[in-house]
Parts: sequence; C-alpha cells; structure tokens
Amino acid sequence: MNEQALLELRNVSKEYRVGALLLKRTIRAVNNVTFKIPREAYAIALIGESGSGKTTIAKMILGLLKPTSGEILYRGRNISEWIRKNKLEYYREVQPIFQDPYSVYNPVYRIDRILKVTAKKFKLAKTKEEMRSLITKALEDVGLRPEDVLGRYPHQLSGGERQRIMLARILMLKPRLIVADEPVSMIDVSLRASFLEKLREFKEKMGISCLYISHDLHSASYLADTIIVLYRGCIVEEGPMEKVLSEPLHPYTQQLLSSIPIPDPKQRWKEQVNLATLEAVSALGRGCPFYVRCPHAMERCSQEAPQLKELEDGRKVSCFLYY
Repeated sequence: MNEQALLELRNVSKEYRVGALLLKRTIRAVNNVTFKIPREAYAIALIGESGSGKTTIAKMILGLLKPTSGEILYRGRNISEWIRKNKLEYYREVQPIFQDPYSVYNPVYRIDRILKVTAKKFKLAKTKEEMRSLITKALEDVGLRPEDVLGRYPHQLSGGERQRIMLARILMLKPRLIVADEPVSMIDVSLRASFLEKLREFKEKMGISCLYISHDLHSASYLADTIIVLYRGCIVEEGPMEKVLSEPLHPYTQQLLSSIPIPDPKQRWKEQVNLATLEAVSALGRGCPFYVRCPHAMERCSQEAPQLKELEDGRKVSCFLYY
C-alpha cells in the first residue's frame, strides 16, 4: 500500500487496435506513464497537443477505460478495486469536469435535476429544505444566482453557466481530487479567469487537489504547481511549473512555448510541419517519438527511445541531450 500519494500512475500504457481485418494495427495512445499527486492539496497540469494521450489518461483515472498495462492507485488501492467494492465512495472523492459544457447535460431535464440527483445519490441532505439550502449556497458560491438558473433547461444557459453549475455540484460533494479535462476551452474568454480562480480556491481553501488537462500553457500556469508535458503518449518533461516555463529542457516543450501567439498581426508563423512525414515515421514504432520534429536530433534518436531521466534539480526529462 502506498500511503504517500493521493493518486499514482505506475507505468501505465493504453493500446488500441485500429483498422479492419488484416489491416489492423496497434496504436499506443499512452506509453509507460508514471506520476503521483501527493496527499496534500496539489495541482498538476498535464499538457500536450491533440493526440498526446491526455484525455485517455483522464478516462483511465475515472474508470471509463482500463489500462492495457500498468496500474492506477488511489489512496494506495487500485482504482479497479475501488470501483468494484466502493464505487460510490470513489466517485464522491474523484470528480470530473469535462470539456464540453453542453453534452454532459440531458436536454430533456431541467438544470435542477443534476444537483438534486447528486444530493440524493450521495446522501448529502436529509430533508428537502436542507437540499434546497445546499443547492442554493453552492450556486451562490460559484457566482450564480439560483433564481436565474434553477428551473431552466440546459439550452437556456450559456456554456460558462453550465460549467459553473458543474463547479457547484463539486462544491456540494467536496471531493479530494478533480480531474478537469480542458474545462475552459469551450467557454468565453471573459469567464475563464473566474473559473480558474474557483479551481484555485478549491485547492487553497478546501484542500481539493486537481489534475488539470489542457493544451493551454497560460491557463495551466495560473493553477498548477507541477507541469507534465506529454508527446505522443510519452512524458517528455516534468517539473515545477515556473521552472519549466522559464527554462524548458525538452525541445518539444521549447517549441510549445515558442508557439504561443504574439498579439501582433504583423508577426506571422512561417514554419510548416510535414504531417505526412510525421505519420510515416510514427508508424515505424521505434526511436524517439519527437525525432522528426527535433532540431537537435541525432542518429541515436532515430533508433532508440530515451527514458525519462531525473536530473540533479529534481526535474525529469526524456531526451539524449541530458544523458
């Protein structure tokens, strides 16, 4: 039993079989991923472009997918055991916020239902009056007026309001861990800061940890203590947020930071990526996954995949430049 970590992934991989009949091939969406979230309130940002394996990791933590290999532990127990024996307790302590604030709601029910069902299922209130008071306070705490949202259908609310109702639901449950998968990508820019501020308040005032999954370094830097950078299912860099942003080690992290747009219409990107070449090299299944795009690529990189190495300052990087 591991008493040190709230959540721990140990050498977790996830493979899919794609294609038809004899043309089937194996795609490794997550490749040997290991990291921990400590017991104390903590936020880790899982960063990477589309297809890097971020959402697959979230689904495995939530029990929606099973790892092909490796194990995921929550408070020292495998999550498959939690879900088999203590499912209600696990989902009270580990709560998701999904990317799409539209699809998580059933359009035929009023918005009240998701909050009432939560209160009933997890036995949060003994009477209707107590339930009403609990829902009202949770909505007010996330900046919503109950009279403006209760009684309405999902399509009558904005994306920002729907995401804040998910925050109110989390406030009612008071979980120990939030798995937030691109939670601000589909809400107005004007509302993103207030949403992230609530997540930070959850951590600092209520002791709720967060795994924040995004491709957006700006929003991640506002919330997270540690950043983990993924590329094609592999961790390429891990370390304290400020250190990684100010001194990125891996060439992919460096490219991510350099690709953040400058708010100047006269500054335009000129570099182009040959996607066909990338796919061809990826299909070979050997060497460093970043080999084709890396400005520092060596012959060794095309034949051998570097392992994640811990440096003297505690940061980790997967690159032969640091061997």
